[in-house]
Amino acid sequence: MKKIALIMGSDSDLPVVEKAVAVLKELEIPYEAHVYSAHRTPDEAREFALNAEANGFGVIISVAGMAAHLGGVIAANTTLPVIGIPCKSSVLDGMDALLSTVMMPSGIPVATVAIGGGANAAILAAEILAVSDAELSKKLKAKRESDREKVLEKDKAVQEKLA
Repeated sequence: MKKIALIMGSDSDLPVVEKAVAVLKELEIPYEAHVYSAHRTPDEAREFALNAEANGFGVIISVAGMAAHLGGVIAANTTLPVIGIPCKSSVLDGMDALLSTVMMPSGIPVATVAIGGGANAAILAAEILAVSDAELSKKLKAKRESDREKVLEKDKAVQEKLA
């Protein structure tokens, strides 16, 4: 199975990355997490992206706040799918990161999830890998069913409480 890379621009993005890691662990998908800044370590970020496919990665998740150029830097240096997670900042609540991540030039796409959307980024990355991995596809379908059952249990509890 191909690995998923989680590249964060700063260790302050770790809480968002941890949400993604929890999903990847649940689905038993191998991953690596690194801190590479688009602005402070551009050579290292570029080098990682250039070698990601050869190093066994199938998808890269980029996690960054504020200017959030990391997803674009990664995407410019690989043809692997890149998923951006914009992170909240103290100034604009993540809207700056959202716009920086989603507004990529033609030819260099970065799929973008919600601000702080670590779990959805991991699920989207898993879905991409599952296109060519039947076992992973089964795990995703089982997760969907489990999530469905949890919601129905909550519905039942609310109905009983309010009856």
